[in-house]
Amino acid sequence: MNQSLIRAAASAAALLVMPSLAAAEVRVVASVKPIHSLVASIMQGVGEPALIVGGAASPHTYSLKPSDAQKLEDADVVFWIGHDFEAFLDKPLEALPGDARVVALSEAPELIKLPFREGGPFEAHDDGDHEDHAAEAGGEAEHHDDHEHGGIDMHLWLDPMNAKAMAKQISDTLVAADPANADIYRKNTETLDKQFDALDKEIAATVEPVKDKPSIVFHDAYQYFENRYHVRVAGSVTVSPETMPGAERLSAIHAKIGELGAACVFAEPQFEPKLLNVVTEGTTARSGVLDPEGGALTEGPALYGDLLRAMAASLTGCLSK
Repeated sequence: MNQSLIRAAASAAALLVMPSLAAAEVRVVASVKPIHSLVASIMQGVGEPALIVGGAASPHTYSLKPSDAQKLEDADVVFWIGHDFEAFLDKPLEALPGDARVVALSEAPELIKLPFREGGPFEAHDDGDHEDHAAEAGGEAEHHDDHEHGGIDMHLWLDPMNAKAMAKQISDTLVAADPANADIYRKNTETLDKQFDALDKEIAATVEPVKDKPSIVFHDAYQYFENRYHVRVAGSVTVSPETMPGAERLSAIHAKIGELGAACVFAEPQFEPKLLNVVTEGTTARSGVLDPEGGALTEGPALYGDLLRAMAASLTGCLSK
């Protein structure tokens, strides 16, 4: 009888513990919206990751808030792109407790990596800009120089095949950190892979009619999209959005628009659009908006696909007129 009571008590205790284990979730933080979207897709049915750079903010100009620092402090896993993109996270991530897993997705296996472009309309620093950049950015000028000469372009997510490689890294990390929900993470990743393949075909078909028409972008963020879909970006207004271009560079880009007959010049929602009026004045180029970081989009699992679709639609809408 006593043995029966012991077994009954043990069973009751197990029933109390099991729901708690099932509901337990790893605390996950993602740095920027495109990465957050991938993580949120893989975590569906388990939990939701926290986001650092939300709303229309840009990681290029972001300053960490106390609430962000608390998210990082509480995290079991942090996903970011890496040191050369979210520079504002370098020191906070170094200060995290040793048991927090910090995953730089720029180091994921099987990524396509492209070097920063230099020369002509993608010149890293021309003579007219170098002093302007140094004066406006202070100590940042040296960082930009290192960042843009010989480094890797960190806008990796704008190729959906790179997003697939990053999703695999995210999934593997979550499986290791939260093995109780491993099957869910793996299943969600399989579903996401299929969505990437379908999205890739959709974007290719959308931009096909205008891929040979030249355009100018606000900053050189689109190389992976260009490389994947063979669209033609002929130059950027500024090299780095942290610093505004000098008069000499604006004049050079204005001349490039006339020389190439560039059909469109694209702004970004987070940055000053008046520069576009300067470089397009007296030309036939139209203006549009591209949003490579999803600043104007609602965060969540759908954001990644929405981001690429919106870019393709904006390119096609402006260039086909």
